[in-house]
Amino acid sequence: MADFKNITAAELQAMLQQGGLRLVDVRTDAEVARGKIPQGEPLPLHLIPLRISEMDKAATTVFYCQMGGRSAQAAAFAAANGFADVYNLQGGITGWAQAGLPIA
Repeated sequence: MADFKNITAAELQAMLQQGGLRLVDVRTDAEVARGKIPQGEPLPLHLIPLRISEMDKAATTVFYCQMGGRSAQAAAFAAANGFADVYNLQGGITGWAQAGLPIA
């Protein structure tokens, strides 16, 4: 299996402050409607195989979901498809919110 790295909410916050990354929210539209990480782009997990060719394989890409399970699947899929710099947010948006970080 190709490699991706798990990161914490604090690590993601630091990466977002540095800029230059793509944050992908793999939850359903209904879940996204309840709140998201402000910089997150919605792309439901089931659409990733169809849309991965539209994504920049060279870009630093972080996936997140509600708890971290679906985003780990997305990160593994991206890494297996040639993405070099892939991360999964451990604990998902739940962990992000528990860390007191902003939700839009």
